[in-house]
Amino acid sequence: MVTSTHETSHRIFQDHPEVLVPIFEALGMSPPAKADIELMTPDATELKPLERRVDTVLKVEPSEGDAFLLAIEAQTRKASDKAVNWPYYVADLRAKFGLPVLLVAVCRNKSTADWAVGPFECRVGPWASQVTRPFVLGPDSVPEITDEATVAREPALATFSAIVHSENPGIDAILELLARAMRSFDKPTAKYWAESLEVGLRDTPARETWRELEKMVITYFPGHGTVFEEAYYDGKAKGEAEGKAKGKAEGEAKGTAKSVLRLLQVRGLTVSDEVRDRVTACTDIDRLDTWLDRAVTAERAEDLFDGEAEEGAP
Repeated sequence: MVTSTHETSHRIFQDHPEVLVPIFEALGMSPPAKADIELMTPDATELKPLERRVDTVLKVEPSEGDAFLLAIEAQTRKASDKAVNWPYYVADLRAKFGLPVLLVAVCRNKSTADWAVGPFECRVGPWASQVTRPFVLGPDSVPEITDEATVAREPALATFSAIVHSENPGIDAILELLARAMRSFDKPTAKYWAESLEVGLRDTPARETWRELEKMVITYFPGHGTVFEEAYYDGKAKGEAEGKAKGKAEGEAKGTAKSVLRLLQVRGLTVSDEVRDRVTACTDIDRLDTWLDRAVTAERAEDLFDGEAEEGAP
């Protein structure tokens, strides 16, 4: 299943191929320019009721050497089905496009990265008919970004690195560095990378840390009481207060509605679905209080609404 981390990772790969530098360095090749990268269909589905889809497929045409495909999979944990699916992806893409395929697994923790290296074999006794060895981008192969100058120069790599290292003990320091460095960006650029990182960190504890640091990214002078900062915190406080007040009012309305229906039931009156729905849907405390008073003496449940038009009626 494609997660938010998958989505952010692959948007970065598609739009910023400089993130792939560790792969090309390991292969002894020059990193390609963006013009040398072409997004391909990730569909590896056969004409059967079975769907297989690679996260991202890129066609690379280096300045020297032959073209090839990068099949990129974001893997957050070990999964036994990959021993079958990954070799299938490689074989299907090679057959479909007639190009060699490099399978790349992106992993956020070392144990998953160590597992993803493989090899994944199709073996009968001592003979392996097929062997798949993914190239892994993980905590050991993607460098941590430790200086603000690198973030300013290579924001895509810095963002991707933070996602890969999001489960490392030192992630808070990494995120603080990114937040400081992103303050040098123009507002649209800072907002783009800050939001990309927030989405990529979803489902990790680091996401909450980053959400707090984002305030520093979008505020040029954090802690100085600027108009922007005051407006941000005033709006946040107002929203929290309104949320609490709304929650209190809704709770009171539900409690009163429950009392009205309970009193009618105790008095042995028949409560139709229409009456029940109208009472439980009401959020007007004053009206509910009136209905509660009427429930004490009403001869029929419908008497609660004497003299009132049904809500929504002309």
